[in-house]
Amino acid sequence: MIQSPSNTSRSGTFRIGGDLGINRLGFGAMRITGQGIWGPPADHEEAIRTLKRLPELGVNFIDTADSYGPDVSEWLIREALHPYPKGLVIATKGGLTRSGPDIWEPVGRPEYLLQQVHKSLRNLGVEQIDLWQLHRIDPRVPADEQFDAVRSFIDQKLIRHAGLSEVSVDNIKAASKFFDVATVQNRYNLVDRTSEDVLDYCTQQNIGFIPWFPLAAGDLAKPGSIL
Repeated sequence: MIQSPSNTSRSGTFRIGGDLGINRLGFGAMRITGQGIWGPPADHEEAIRTLKRLPELGVNFIDTADSYGPDVSEWLIREALHPYPKGLVIATKGGLTRSGPDIWEPVGRPEYLLQQVHKSLRNLGVEQIDLWQLHRIDPRVPADEQFDAVRSFIDQKLIRHAGLSEVSVDNIKAASKFFDVATVQNRYNLVDRTSEDVLDYCTQQNIGFIPWFPLAAGDLAKPGSIL
């Protein structure tokens, strides 16, 4: 079969957790919400059209979070794509609470994380989340308690694989004592290489590395920029 030049299979493939095959070029669903990642999008129909276009382009990995909106991003994904095409992997995150636009507060209490997992299951309309990521390690809660909670979500089959976000190599090693870290999502792009050591470690351990802010919200692709 001749592939379209826009088909994301050309980006190569990766297996999350060794068994969830995806194309490397995915879609981050943070900015389908309102300004400040708060509330509904300014153009609801355009957000839905964008999401429906993804399978046509070969995008089979979508990354979202319960805090995007909050809940709005997950709701839109379900509205646009449920029942989901075979092979589509939807990853979400939990562990940040919202009280207003551009306000993000980590909350890592196990009971809160469990509540958010159940809410994401309802929002997305699934019985098990393919990949659930701890959005931030809450410094006010012992890290072991948060990692143990994530392990329990896997044991209860609420989630299939688990990942971390904005962590160090030491954080990954600590979490790995409780569960197999399938992915790490850190800020990384052409001008921000502060997570280079994390990327190298993930490569060595076959852990998926998901760079967020890869184009600096488009700034890196503006006329005269690095791209």
